[in-house]
Amino acid sequence: MEISVVDASKYFKGLLLLIRKDHKVTDIEYAVMARIGKRLGFEKDFCDNAIQEILGNRYIEDTPPEFSTRGLAMMFMKDGLTVGFCDHEIDRKEEKWLKAVAEKNSIELSWLSDEMEKARARKGITDHLEVDGITVTHSA
Repeated sequence: MEISVVDASKYFKGLLLLIRKDHKVTDIEYAVMARIGKRLGFEKDFCDNAIQEILGNRYIEDTPPEFSTRGLAMMFMKDGLTVGFCDHEIDRKEEKWLKAVAEKNSIELSWLSDEMEKARARKGITDHLEVDGITVTHSA
């Protein structure tokens, strides 16, 4: 799937907001977020700084992202669940935030519940991410 730089920014920022919900960033979350940032075309230093500073940066507005397509929002939420479960259990605040993303992007909560069960069954395995199928385009 090809996406715009704007959607790529929303994707990365949205996942950063998700990982700060439980007030900690684990080593595995850090590694997965660095991988996602790289895949979306962001510089390593930018990603490292954003991940390191997300917990203490109260100036980042905590608004669920609205994506240009429903399909991209679904990919985002699948990756969000993978990130949320990479420490083997999703926090209630992370789950609530993903529900807010679903509502903002007109995605049924039943779909999210089904995806949550699939993510739970994977037990935090992060080999496949939806972002692996994304190409960021820099044209208008």
